[in-house]
Amino acid sequence: MEARPHSSFAGTRTLIAAIAIASAGTLATAIGYASLRDEKRVHTLGTTRAGAAAPDRSAVEALLNRQARAVRTHDRTAFLAAVDPEQPGYEARQGELYDRLALLPITGWREEPEAAVASGATTWRVTQRYRLAGFDQGDVTGTRYLTFTRRAGIGWVITGDGSGQGLADDAEIWDGGPVTVLRGRYSLVIGNAASRSGFAEIARRLDEAVPIVSGVVGTHWAGRVVALVPASADQVESLIGGGQSLREIAALATVTRDQGGPAYGQDRIIIAPDTFAKLNALGRHVVLTHELTHVATGGAKDAVTPIWLIEGLADYVGYKDVQVAVGAAASELRAEVHNGQLPSHLPDRGDFAGTSGRLSQAYEEAWLACRMVAERYGQDRLMQLYRAVGRESQDSALHDVLGLGTADFTTMWQAYLRRQLG
Repeated sequence: MEARPHSSFAGTRTLIAAIAIASAGTLATAIGYASLRDEKRVHTLGTTRAGAAAPDRSAVEALLNRQARAVRTHDRTAFLAAVDPEQPGYEARQGELYDRLALLPITGWREEPEAAVASGATTWRVTQRYRLAGFDQGDVTGTRYLTFTRRAGIGWVITGDGSGQGLADDAEIWDGGPVTVLRGRYSLVIGNAASRSGFAEIARRLDEAVPIVSGVVGTHWAGRVVALVPASADQVESLIGGGQSLREIAALATVTRDQGGPAYGQDRIIIAPDTFAKLNALGRHVVLTHELTHVATGGAKDAVTPIWLIEGLADYVGYKDVQVAVGAAASELRAEVHNGQLPSHLPDRGDFAGTSGRLSQAYEEAWLACRMVAERYGQDRLMQLYRAVGRESQDSALHDVLGLGTADFTTMWQAYLRRQLG
């Protein structure tokens, strides 16, 4: 995917015991989102070693075009013909890369040289573009670093990556090892684990969640989703980027961007297999439906709508069709309300930060605010509010949709919390 280093992560959340497996008690897991923002990374290195020949742009472009064409036409021999035969280890890894790519419904694969990393250097920064057929409505863009050398009788070939210069490619799911691909009715699950049994469950649950989500938010979204299942927590963090510690998450929604701006239609759900496996059936339903709501509403790229509505709506949809008592689902907030501690304001971004001491309560507060609107005014009015707040201020949207200002809405919500949790 495209540049990942500056992801924003909504943080971790403690789910109710009913969602965790019995032996786990309350499980810390995240049902937040990450927004992957475009970053054109420019690296400045020293000049290349003395006397080393360096390719010009036309030579690099011609070589990359041949290799990209080989991906599109499923020609393994042509793909490896662009690789240095005198680097058997790298050639073998490139063969494994081709075999992984061949399993995916990739279309439109292109590799465009951007610039040499330094004057006269043999390593170039390359923009890689592709789409997953049937799922991506725009290009997914990433950065690679490739090193070239000239061989007698062959010409320019790819001889390695940029790791020798301390340069790292944008991580992709296929970087984590052999891939398994499973396509559901509305979902595409791509992972690094060998077993398909877990993938089949993920695909089934996402397929079941699509009509649930559409029943609330409407059908004006792709109605499809790609789920990535890395094999380890390290690979999860590599895909998300930003050096964040994500060891307690079960899943999160992300959005990739094209260099020209937001690229709608290639949102992803990334699943942390170890943590996800600790959830029971109910927990897996809630987590995946929550994250799919972010995909459907563009929550992972939404920097305008108040976060209590973004997360509250996702929880509202996630819990909508499950039989869980409100007090159990909001156990942390219930304890505070029982002690006479009512929140003074709707949760804001600070309340959802990973360092917040009341992160679980923030999710519960947001969920109950949206649940209150749906119960009192109807689900359609909840969605009207969600869309209105994306166009105007919160206070104006509340006035236009519900006939209330923020202060009156907050008072109504506090009374609702007392009735539900007191």
